[in-house]
Amino acid sequence: MYTIKLFLFIAPLVISSRIDQDYSSFDSVSPEPKSRFAMLDDVKILANGLLQLGHGLKDFVHKTKGQINDIFQKLNIFDQSFYDLSLQTNEIKEEEKELRRTTSRLQVKNEEVKNMSLELNSKLESLLEEKILLQQKVRYLEDQLTNLIKNQPEIQEHPEITSLKTFVEQQDNSIKDLLQTVEEQYRQLNQQHSQIKEIENQLRRTGIQESTENSLSSKPRAPRTTPSLHLNETKNVEHDDIPADCTIIYNRGEHTSGIYSIRPSNSQVFNVYCDVKSGSSWTLIQHRIDGSQNFNETWENYKYGFGRLDGEFWLGLEKIYSLVQQSNYILRIELEDWKDNKHYIEYSFHLGDHETNYTLHLVEIAGNVPNALPEHKDLMFSTWDHKAKGHFNCPESNSGGWWCHDVCGENNLNGKYNKPKAKTKPERRRGICWKSQNGRLYSIKSTKMLIRPTDSENSE
Repeated sequence: MYTIKLFLFIAPLVISSRIDQDYSSFDSVSPEPKSRFAMLDDVKILANGLLQLGHGLKDFVHKTKGQINDIFQKLNIFDQSFYDLSLQTNEIKEEEKELRRTTSRLQVKNEEVKNMSLELNSKLESLLEEKILLQQKVRYLEDQLTNLIKNQPEIQEHPEITSLKTFVEQQDNSIKDLLQTVEEQYRQLNQQHSQIKEIENQLRRTGIQESTENSLSSKPRAPRTTPSLHLNETKNVEHDDIPADCTIIYNRGEHTSGIYSIRPSNSQVFNVYCDVKSGSSWTLIQHRIDGSQNFNETWENYKYGFGRLDGEFWLGLEKIYSLVQQSNYILRIELEDWKDNKHYIEYSFHLGDHETNYTLHLVEIAGNVPNALPEHKDLMFSTWDHKAKGHFNCPESNSGGWWCHDVCGENNLNGKYNKPKAKTKPERRRGICWKSQNGRLYSIKSTKMLIRPTDSENSE
């Protein structure tokens, strides 16, 4: 390019110089016939410029060819990379489809396991009731036989009584075997359910979004969970006489914390966790420890209970009501913050039935943390799908069923389980919190709600 520019610059100068010479000669010399051929010097100059122009064009062509070859090589590399990426994309899409199909199958199996668990739970409860009735009949017959033997030792036992006794013993053994079989099946179902949950968690971690449940409603709620009985872990205190609460179990000599069967007055048999501390036993009605259980549940589940007695759970409003109708009870709330500081507060309380929305009436009696719940006022229980009168927005803002008053407060031990230092104030309000009258907001790591009769020994 530089050679071309030089030639274009020199050529006009040469031509103009030649023209000037012609004009000067024309002025000094008389006109002569004009030559039709260029001067040899001009031809040489033009030839030299054209030669340099040719060399410049040749270099430019070679350089352009090299650049074009480089561009073609880069295009080939790009085409190959694009083709490889398309293959990998197709493989990822196929794997994603397979993962979605696997997730759908696991969801179906999980629902089947849940349904089977519900059926087994109902059958187990029926079997327990039948077993208790049969045991009562057997005990009555044994008493009758004992009286007959004492009163008439010389008379041989009646054949009908012998056959009846044998039949009852066989039935009792059959029921025991059936209970063991059902408990083993229930244990296996729990293991399968845990495995399915673990697989679902692994699938979620791969980035596959499960939109089937989240697209059903805009409400911040989770799928329903079912109460967990764990009969295979129950410590049977007495088969013939089911105790009414944990205090009676403790008075009978069971001084170990664990899961036991009780039957309050006018109630069916159900399992509870008895927490033994400082010479008395408390019935645990709520436990939060790690956030493994979603507490944003329905009214139905809060009424009858959900979760696992050996982990996070809510015992159920109906069961709590059946317990506290037997006597005057104390409510104890234990809190632990993220600095491992432990606090507690105790109330004497009264709990209403379902027609009053399980209204709670509190009077503080002891504690080392400032009170945060209103005293001498009726606190009605509400959930997102069952709102007590005058509490239209409390469950949504608090994320979990809780006792509310005329103003939505910032106290909710059934809120969303938040890790330390939640990002925003609304998130902190939706989590587990305890705001005392002095305005300090406690961020809670674990909670316990326990009850026991007032006539048992003080735990402090």
